Amino acid sequence: MKTVIVCDAIHPVGFELLNAQKDLRIIDAVNTPKDELLNIMHEADVAITRSSTDCDAKFISACKNLKALVRAGVGVDNVDIEGCSKKGIIVMNVPTANTIAAVEMTMCHLLNSARKYINSVNDLQQNRTWKREKWYGNELYGKTLGIIGFGNIGSRVAVRSLAFGMKVIAYDPYIDSNKATDIGATYTTNFDDILACDFITIHTPKNKETINMISTEQIAKMKDGVRLINCARGGLYNEDALLDGLKSGKIAYAGIDVFVKEPGNNHPLLDLENVSATPHLGANTFESQKNIAIAAAEQAMSAARGICYPNALNLPIKTEDLPPFVAPYIELISKISYFAAQLNKRPIKAIRVEVEGGISDYANSMLTFAIVGSLKETLGDTINYVNAKFVAQDKGVDISATVVPESGYKNKLTVKLISDKDVVSISGTVFGETEQRIVNINGFKTDFKPKGRMIVFKNRDVPGVISSISSILAEAKINIADFRLGRDENGFALAVILVDDDIQKEILAKLNALDTCVWAEYAVL
Repeated sequence: MKTVIVCDAIHPVGFELLNAQKDLRIIDAVNTPKDELLNIMHEADVAITRSSTDCDAKFISACKNLKALVRAGVGVDNVDIEGCSKKGIIVMNVPTANTIAAVEMTMCHLLNSARKYINSVNDLQQNRTWKREKWYGNELYGKTLGIIGFGNIGSRVAVRSLAFGMKVIAYDPYIDSNKATDIGATYTTNFDDILACDFITIHTPKNKETINMISTEQIAKMKDGVRLINCARGGLYNEDALLDGLKSGKIAYAGIDVFVKEPGNNHPLLDLENVSATPHLGANTFESQKNIAIAAAEQAMSAARGICYPNALNLPIKTEDLPPFVAPYIELISKISYFAAQLNKRPIKAIRVEVEGGISDYANSMLTFAIVGSLKETLGDTINYVNAKFVAQDKGVDISATVVPESGYKNKLTVKLISDKDVVSISGTVFGETEQRIVNINGFKTDFKPKGRMIVFKNRDVPGVISSISSILAEAKINIADFRLGRDENGFALAVILVDDDIQKEILAKLNALDTCVWAEYAVL
């Protein structure tokens, strides 16, 4: 009989579902002190956790028999996914059970940003002040709402906002424009169109491209009296820039449900009258908590029985179950596909994997890793190794893995991301037993480890390019750690520049502005 340990509180319906299973042993450890919890984790085949349990190295070490861990919610910041993978523990989350709750929370803040009803309620009930003339607001009707990120939540916010008579502009470079236009919204690839809106809300994953997506430069371009909403992730709006914009009046109002550091009960934003802030309540509805509990219980039951692992975020890499040479290639194709996704700036139409050499026997498995690596930057936690091919199909992405003749390497992997206007192609191999290398980018020969911060710079092959790049980076006090250059026969070159510090958008813009530059992108592996 398999054992499921519930480490953190879930809705009672989840326990009802679990306890009804006669073939499973359920341990309720919700009220067990966390230090004592470690003493019983060796009994668990499956564990259900939430944010209160740190699934770190100590936790993983205590889980002698754990096969699967279900995070009852979306975020997995408290889970050492890599550590779980190395020990063969499948990590799952519940990514969509709180979608409606998050959408409606956004609408709460959107309405309040227009009417400031929270302020008026507090003034009446706490101060007993009846001043109707003090609380004039604005109507949503006829106003323009800019939505950054048009996935499950952003698209539903659009539907509801359109019902209020708003004009909706959607910005999401990774979706088909029809997703927006089919519901009556306008689709744009020009971010300045969003900055010109009356109201702006953001619904993206938190990654290197979206952190500080709205900062001082973007706020300066906005119309005076703009209203901003963030019920997604803390840090998508730069909090210092947001604070300055609110104090100056450039931003009329902000509705905030998330902070960079939580709890945010001492944040300076809370001192401002033109801010409505809630303590990360996006998922806090009885319905969503019930949905989360049911989904988590069902996933735990399936995992305990070995039937399937819904919403798995990883794939356990057990080197004892694979030929020794395969594991580095699994890691390599994940990296090069993620690298290719960072260079690609258009919606992906097709993912092609080409495999050569002895690794060809595992071509289909490599395709799964390539799909996840290629799409996770835009889809976040909604794509995993279990649903990868289904998600790709649902998104209209054509996928294939092909065995090709050897080209001088014992084993080589190539990932090609095809958009409507371009193809990004990256090849890699493994030297010796574990030395991973990227050996070709878009036909340019190169040789570097897929690790670190890097600028990829394509240019016309003329004198002075390297010094121009160096000058821009030196001015920004960015140290160059390595510089790899490849050339073709058509008068072009491609450089991979490894740097010690993050490259800000302003620096990348200066590089792209050079006369000799064809394009420059920044990637992190």
